[in-house]
Amino acid sequence: MATGGLRAAENVGIIAPGAKLQKLGDGFKFTEGPAADAQGNVFFTDQPNDRIVKWSTDGTVSDWLKPAGRANGTYFEKNGNLIACADDKNELWSISPDKKMTVLVKDFGGKLLNGPNDLWIRPDGNIYFTDPLYKRPYWQRDPSMQQPGQYVYYLERKTGRVTAVCTDLKQPNGIIGTPDGKTLYVADIGAGKSYAYSIAPNGLLTDKRLFCSLGSDGMTLDAAGNVYLTGKGVTVFSADGKQIEHIDVPASWTANVTFGGKDRKLLFITGSEAIYGLQMRVRGAF
Repeated sequence: MATGGLRAAENVGIIAPGAKLQKLGDGFKFTEGPAADAQGNVFFTDQPNDRIVKWSTDGTVSDWLKPAGRANGTYFEKNGNLIACADDKNELWSISPDKKMTVLVKDFGGKLLNGPNDLWIRPDGNIYFTDPLYKRPYWQRDPSMQQPGQYVYYLERKTGRVTAVCTDLKQPNGIIGTPDGKTLYVADIGAGKSYAYSIAPNGLLTDKRLFCSLGSDGMTLDAAGNVYLTGKGVTVFSADGKQIEHIDVPASWTANVTFGGKDRKLLFITGSEAIYGLQMRVRGAF
């Protein structure tokens, strides 16, 4: 098991030889939702402070958008737009590089969503997102459950149609799919489990199977197909669901993770009041 010291002899697999966990920035209230742009810069959210922050590949950290709709999970489209789970009014947003905002989803079945949390964009541009309920002090709405349950939704971009594709989980949170668009991983943080699904061309999910007995707040994949889960540090599983690594993070909660940097080998970790980076031997999947 790896530690903050990351002894090189132990890291002959996915972690770069001799790499140590580095604090890349601090002074935040709660960091979440990292996503890397085409240049490897990472945008992440500081939800309590209602801002999206940019970590640049030169190491500088700066506010990018404030206010930011209480953004949580984010993901970049191929055209450079940042898709954000905007929790202030329980919407899904598209934010252009010049910071113009478009609401993609504002409700489902005529009712507000519970609170979009995390998302993944499959290769054809269509979107999966999770909608758990976490009561927020800034909501102006009734803080109770708005939908019949806590679901995973599929957004078809061409038509704007939203479909509930997973309705039997307790509290879905982290979500990520494979680059070929064939497999979707969903973490049921409420049940302490993560599942894998086969993705049908029409967006529906089939062949539900237990991936591992660990839930997660955020998720990412590396180019070798390994799946990264967060919560107490970062726990890494091979594609067949076997734990292969654990990375300790000196934070009360590790909310999310992605790959960034110019070579996509920096594991970028959001940990409570700070952000961290760890150089990896493997590249990110995206």
